[in-house]
Amino acid sequence: MVNRTQALVLGFLLVALASVLAIRIAAPEVYDLALRLPADERRWESVLLGALAVFILLLGVGVLRRWPWTFWLITVAFLAGVLRAPVAILQLTGILAADAPTWYLVFQGLLGMGQFAIGLAMVAAYRRAGVWGASAARR
Repeated sequence: MVNRTQALVLGFLLVALASVLAIRIAAPEVYDLALRLPADERRWESVLLGALAVFILLLGVGVLRRWPWTFWLITVAFLAGVLRAPVAILQLTGILAADAPTWYLVFQGLLGMGQFAIGLAMVAAYRRAGVWGASAARR
């Protein structure tokens, strides 16, 4: 049985995986800029994105199996997502150099806020029921 916290994290991981694939197909130049790879080196881009997809799938398995290390890794990473919003704002206003299109900066800022909200929900759920709601499952 998947609880609300697990569903939120799994939903976000699916959005992240779908986003990676959609950007790779629709706007591969974004990855060229981010990874600073020459245009003729698309195979390394594919290898890196494949490894990222495998990592996201591993996290998904960890969420479903309620592995404690995935809970803490995801919680810390999601809480750190709050840093994406000010960076995106600073890049959009020109204070920081922007190396990506405007739509991508806005998308990153919104993802960061979503991550942070889920991270806060994870902390609240932990305080209420333990890692992945483990103590609630034992009752």
